[in-house]
Amino acid sequence: MAFNVEETTVVIKEFIKTYLKNSGLNKIVVGISGGIDSAVTAILVSESIGRKNVRFIFLPDDTTPKKDIQHIDLLSEKFNFKIERKNITKIIDMISNNCILKPDLYAIANIKARTRMIILFEYANMNNALVCGTSNKSEILVGYFTKYGDGGVDIMPIGDLYKTQVYDIARFLKIPEEIINKKPTAGLIKDQCDEYELKICYEKLDKILMGLEKKMNIEKISKFADVQKSEIERIKKMRILSQHKRRTPMIPKIGIRTVGLDWRNPNQLG
Repeated sequence: MAFNVEETTVVIKEFIKTYLKNSGLNKIVVGISGGIDSAVTAILVSESIGRKNVRFIFLPDDTTPKKDIQHIDLLSEKFNFKIERKNITKIIDMISNNCILKPDLYAIANIKARTRMIILFEYANMNNALVCGTSNKSEILVGYFTKYGDGGVDIMPIGDLYKTQVYDIARFLKIPEEIINKKPTAGLIKDQCDEYELKICYEKLDKILMGLEKKMNIEKISKFADVQKSEIERIKKMRILSQHKRRTPMIPKIGIRTVGLDWRNPNQLG
């Protein structure tokens, strides 16, 4: 899955710069976690519009891994990021204790992601800014994100990069090896691990998704990714079942042109 790393970073940075200019706003807010995706995103955003125009926000809670907290300090020191911090544990507890139904472990995880979304957008509102997401293509395609949580953002600069490609970009940007080599986690549940929950390593997942993207037949994908055909079918099903997460709310067609269906707005002013 070779690709031109340097060219890709140029394209992403130009996208960020152009989108911000066309929005009429002048800053970007990045929710930073201490993981590789947010680190790559943070650096690309700061290099595209200048560090003074970026606001970095870290919103830990009682399940945030200690390594992530340490790596926030590492990023701040190496790249001279000023990172604002707020622990959201009390907010999560307050919401959880006032729900109509008592939330289970996974419902609370989604509450955490949506609470962060609210805080990031409030901060953006107060700073004339856009909210920048940090999800990668692998997560987006299989629905490994929270709808209206980490999926609720204005832009996703690395959203067309598979997780394995994010690692390549991270090395190119000279992100510390401690962050690159760390087991990926959403950090929403204690001892959470992405690959354990997905039941597949990112290297194999990305090969399956790329095979599906290129319309390769099942036999070829199976050999390419070194997986059973049943595993490809499982990933296909995950992609189909999570399709609602990648769409704006569906609207029945009544008028001549319908929002989100055949009403197309250009990505430019005017």
